[in-house]
Amino acid sequence: MKYKSYSLHNYLSIPQVSHLSEETKRDISVVASVLPFKVNNYVLDNLIDWDNLENDAMYHLTFPQKGMLSEEHYTEMAAALDKTDDKLYLKTVANNIRYQLNPHPAGQKEYNVPEIDGEKLWGVQHKYREIVLFFPSAGQTCHSYCTFCFRWPQFVGMDELKFAMKETELLVKYLEEHQEVTDILFTGGDPMIMSFKVFEKYIEPFISDDNKTNIQTIRIGSKALGFWPYKFVSDPDADQFLQLFERIVKKGINLSFMAHFSHPIELSTDVVKTAISRLRSTGMQIRSQSPILQHINDGAEIWSEMWREQVNQNVIPYYMFIPRDTGARDYFAVPLVKAWEIFREAYTSVSGICRSVRGPSMSCTPGKIQILGVSEINQEKVMALRFLQGREPDWVGRPFYAKYDPKALWIDDLKPAFSESFFFENEMAEMF
Repeated sequence: MKYKSYSLHNYLSIPQVSHLSEETKRDISVVASVLPFKVNNYVLDNLIDWDNLENDAMYHLTFPQKGMLSEEHYTEMAAALDKTDDKLYLKTVANNIRYQLNPHPAGQKEYNVPEIDGEKLWGVQHKYREIVLFFPSAGQTCHSYCTFCFRWPQFVGMDELKFAMKETELLVKYLEEHQEVTDILFTGGDPMIMSFKVFEKYIEPFISDDNKTNIQTIRIGSKALGFWPYKFVSDPDADQFLQLFERIVKKGINLSFMAHFSHPIELSTDVVKTAISRLRSTGMQIRSQSPILQHINDGAEIWSEMWREQVNQNVIPYYMFIPRDTGARDYFAVPLVKAWEIFREAYTSVSGICRSVRGPSMSCTPGKIQILGVSEINQEKVMALRFLQGREPDWVGRPFYAKYDPKALWIDDLKPAFSESFFFENEMAEMF
């Protein structure tokens, strides 16, 4: 299949869109003027049920919905579009709204960007001791955009909000000096948007004979299997990618493809099954993760079906995340207690081989915090939580408790159950 994509400037040419109401088209235009919108022909033709859009998960996953903006922001952007077609004015209005959507949650710009020789590495994040995230500049787009994406600032044309680096020299130097780092995650955007020749240049330093870093695992964070599996089947450089993956594995480096599957439908096509099989043949692992999202996958049966199908295709269920507090979070948010109830119901309905999945988990400023469940201690209803990963490694695995709050959406909404503060808050204050 030949790749074809659509965005705000040409989405009206999508054949199926001609059947949408004028009100729906208007909503798409307004919301997509603020948040990124891009969809391709594979998603349009294979994953969306155009006869049932109101209930279709993939339509909500890729097409902007009115509720993704607050009433105030929707009205502001709509009024600007009615007033003028001046691009600079419209960009100013959109940017003003964007700055109010918490573009960099969890302190990622303030606390996660490392330095070397006094220079900030703006395309790198080093939050946890053993892993570094790398944002190659050539990977700062995707085959299609997820409407919930917490990396939305990468795609809206505001350079000051982007994480990106073109060259790897400083990254490699940083990793040579930080031997505690064993894992590197190529992320974006989507690194699998790159051509083979470009991607190979980013990988080569870690598989060359003079590699002096301590990188033992290379992770590739990508939505390509869900949105463009032809990348590994029939694209012109598909075989070259597979050969490179084999080289990485033969070097003794663990290679993990961090896939994003948000709904079982993404695992159903013949081409995605072929792509998974081809990737697995290189010796790499494939792990899958996704947020739990209202309108898309907020039902236990969806998750249990998805985990079973992933295991059937040799994909390892890895994470259920809570959507980060940024962008269109309010439209997709599921309360923490409800997310745990959905997770538990799904978890209890699958076999042990599917229970490699962890969650529901919040990637917040202190670290990855898992909701373990709801319990009662000393006749007080509480929520049990623990760190799966932390800015301070000693926090990992330590349980702690919050007052029961069925409406809480994020760690900031929770209050300590048996003390004035959570155990990690004083150390956090000292860090920054």
